[in-house]
Amino acid sequence: MERMEATDVRVGVLGCGNVGAALATLVHEQSQAVADRTGLALEVAAIAVRDTSVDRGVPCPSDVFTTDAAAVVTDPGIDVIIEVMGGIEPARQLILDALASGKPVVTANKELLAAHGEELYLAAAEAGVDLLFEAAVAGAIPIMRPLRESLAGEPLTRIMGIVNGTTNFILSRMSDHGTSYADALSEAQDLGYAESDPTADVDGFDAGAKAAVIASLAFGARVVPADVYHEGISGVTVDDIEAARTMGHCIKLLAVAERGTSADGGVEIGVRVHPTLVPFDHPLAAVNDSFNAVFVEGGAVGELMFYGRGAGGRPTASAVFGDLIDAAGNLRRGHGAPIGALSDVRMAPIGDIESAYYLSVEVDDRPGVLSDVAAVFGGHDVSIRSMEQVGLGAEAQLRFITHLARESDLQATLRGLGELAAVRSIGSVLRVIGD
Repeated sequence: MERMEATDVRVGVLGCGNVGAALATLVHEQSQAVADRTGLALEVAAIAVRDTSVDRGVPCPSDVFTTDAAAVVTDPGIDVIIEVMGGIEPARQLILDALASGKPVVTANKELLAAHGEELYLAAAEAGVDLLFEAAVAGAIPIMRPLRESLAGEPLTRIMGIVNGTTNFILSRMSDHGTSYADALSEAQDLGYAESDPTADVDGFDAGAKAAVIASLAFGARVVPADVYHEGISGVTVDDIEAARTMGHCIKLLAVAERGTSADGGVEIGVRVHPTLVPFDHPLAAVNDSFNAVFVEGGAVGELMFYGRGAGGRPTASAVFGDLIDAAGNLRRGHGAPIGALSDVRMAPIGDIESAYYLSVEVDDRPGVLSDVAAVFGGHDVSIRSMEQVGLGAEAQLRFITHLARESDLQATLRGLGELAAVRSIGSVLRVIGD
């Protein structure tokens, strides 16, 4: 069988950190295999960096490096642009300029997509070229393409996942080794999993940006980071993890996007990030260390889970590389794969969200207290699924898991418990994957 004649594809890369350098290496290593399988002869022809004197350790000649990112974008000899520089600007304008000039773009920039995704999707559609971003969510895990293509006609109801490797590593260390939150965070920083300022990870903002991108793609809706409710993991203790274990659960930071029906019969979407009790028999419970997983639920497909490495230069570069091959192939064929129009939908406020809950309450250990506490739950339409008491003597800790309840009703319950004389304090309050 004769080999197909290869089409030269010259690639411009914006940024050469861990992901950019790993991508350039992958292109070098796999160029012949890609040419044999696809007929695309890929070449990294330009790499924009801040400082050309730094050795990037990539198999590219020195003359491909430049500090002029705009010149890479406007170079008529460059066919495809890869954006792995991060941040909002100048990445946003560079991508818009590339699309306007008819160049497909591959990006790993979740922050940019979450904030300006619709603008970029429309620009790509108007130019008739690709904007692909598999690496923007969950690293090497293929989830964007299935949502765009395989599941485009699926009536999806919920997508939830572990999409931040840093927090999953921290919670895994706390669970498996009894490490405190502070020590687990310090270990994550030492290993390079967490930044010196870990706020974006541990407070849920990184996962929230990814959740916004997932929700927009899965539901065809305009979702931005401001629409996402956030709670981080800094308040989770080893005692919480041990209490969850005794009740058959582990604790994970989950990003959740759900589509439901509003009171007036319209579509509403809720998107949130928070620590969550996950039953040990749920597939997400087995996702540990820096791995990620995305669990998809739909009316026809049932349940699917996508699992793999959610971070790291080479795994993330693998997702970028796959998009590069796809974009180059579509460019040769003369068409792109548009996202489609995003619609305005009602974003459900957190008070309207339904979830099961775990909570711990410190109380006086005397007759009648449990019935008083149970009456507060019942008075606010929150049904108790399970309860255990820990400790004997002057005080005890009551641990509850509820059935599904509205967030607003749960908050009213907490206020009511706080008014009971026998309640000394209310401890952790965490959501639970529902009934």
